[in-house]
Amino acid sequence: MRILLVSPYHGGSHASWAYGLKRHSQHNIELLTLPDRFWKWRMHGGAATLAQRFLADNQQPNVILATDMLDLTTFLALTRQITADVPAVLYMHENQLTYPLPNDDVTGPMRRQGGERDHHYAFVNFSSMLAATQVAFNSRFHYEAWFEALPRFLRHFPEYNLLDSVDEVRQKSCILPVGIETDDFQPAEAKSRRSDPPLIIWNQRWEYDKNPAELFDALGDIADRGIEFQLAICGQGFGKIPSEFEGIEEAFGNRLIHLGFADYEQYRYLLGQATLTVSTANHEFFGVGVLEAMASGAFAVLPHRLSYPELLAGPEVSAEARERCLYTSYEQMVETIVWALENRKEATLLGKQLTRNAQCFDWRKVARACDAIFESIL
Repeated sequence: MRILLVSPYHGGSHASWAYGLKRHSQHNIELLTLPDRFWKWRMHGGAATLAQRFLADNQQPNVILATDMLDLTTFLALTRQITADVPAVLYMHENQLTYPLPNDDVTGPMRRQGGERDHHYAFVNFSSMLAATQVAFNSRFHYEAWFEALPRFLRHFPEYNLLDSVDEVRQKSCILPVGIETDDFQPAEAKSRRSDPPLIIWNQRWEYDKNPAELFDALGDIADRGIEFQLAICGQGFGKIPSEFEGIEEAFGNRLIHLGFADYEQYRYLLGQATLTVSTANHEFFGVGVLEAMASGAFAVLPHRLSYPELLAGPEVSAEARERCLYTSYEQMVETIVWALENRKEATLLGKQLTRNAQCFDWRKVARACDAIFESIL
């Protein structure tokens, strides 16, 4: 079967997902992509550009797999002479309806209009769902957040607001997690000798929705207690470095062993050395970085919200480990980090449960679920 994966914002986790699926699917997956920049223009114009390329390349796919950044309705309309009878799967990495807005009118990637969300981009997501044969969300949390917000969104419109289509979209939606290359992160015996002092790793995007300020506050409080640790700040930044990162080199001094984007080998090494990973995110639809850290054997300190409980829902994770990992307050987060730093043996044992649990998200398993969806809609 020929699957055409259409991604107008091809980079970061979107690209990793595409390459992982291509590598592990039993079907032939070809990529039709644009670079990951100018996200608003990608949602406006990416479909037209990629439709032109599609026609020029004389593509003849059996199934189209589109990401949420594509205006699928426009793409299908412009290629209708070929795609009229081709089923399409829309994969929702994220959406522009429940993605959190920044606290002011200028920060972050979201477009602001008088302090309100720009509804155009959310409607692109919605109309693309209407046009798709199947919609797949990367987590149960994402699915539920979208369908909770969708009726309120549609009621904004004065008439013919399509509320009767919500159930139609829901009925053709499913949950399909992102896969990870667990073999790349599975801790070997040589890697199980973690760094000393213990290493805390933060491997998320350098953006406001990941709430780095709260992490730095917590680690500052812990450092003030005289507790030893090292710190690696990884992840991808976009343009101007957020103000929360200003001064962290002075704040953490020799504790800070890495600051900035890490290439793949550096990243794997740092994860292999890490005792724990921490998230303070206000937004997470899935959590690839946290899952990779867990696959590497790191203990995880995570908020009891968003998609994080799903990452710990497998049978390999005991109730004790789940209770330890998930916090509900700033104070509990700080005390859990302190516990993991001061009780490394116990934290490592719980981390082994998380490593086994991460196998549930191995690409070899996830790709089979993806292939089953492709096959079911033909």
